[in-house]
Amino acid sequence: MQDILAKAAHIKLVIFDVDGVLTDGSLYYDATGSELKVFHSRDGHGMKMLQNTGVEVAVITARTSEAVTRRMAGLGVKHVYQGQQDKLVAFKGLLATLDLAASQVAYVGDDVIDLPVMLRVGLAIAVQDAHALVKHHSHWQTPCPGGRGAARDVCELVMEAQHTLEPQLRGYLALEPL
Repeated sequence: MQDILAKAAHIKLVIFDVDGVLTDGSLYYDATGSELKVFHSRDGHGMKMLQNTGVEVAVITARTSEAVTRRMAGLGVKHVYQGQQDKLVAFKGLLATLDLAASQVAYVGDDVIDLPVMLRVGLAIAVQDAHALVKHHSHWQTPCPGGRGAARDVCELVMEAQHTLEPQLRGYLALEPL
């Protein structure tokens, strides 16, 4: 685990896939054909806390969804790449935009479409219920499955490695007179 924390200590950007990572991978459609997605609130709060520490957050997803646009806007995620069948294009763009080396990036994926980016980053993370090949090529696997706390696992890992988790949580434990 020390080698994972050492890698996480240098992370400046965490990129999340959406379907199967920020959601459980299920695709829901209503009677009109509109796509619905379910996001876990603790994952979102973890992403907000991570951003508060100065680590950038991005999403790169092959699908396009208004639900993703709205959720990421609500979380303050500025780097949202949808409709990316070749995720390397968005990844290279992010590196250039943020002036980062690949070694400063963590990527969280669940399926084989994520492997081209995962094989290039400093910290490749698979969610607990990821495809076997993705798990094989990851540095670390989350304790929680996709859409059920995996993103929070990642955020807390990075914050723990960078010694910013305790300060983020301390504010919730402060007792003030009523």
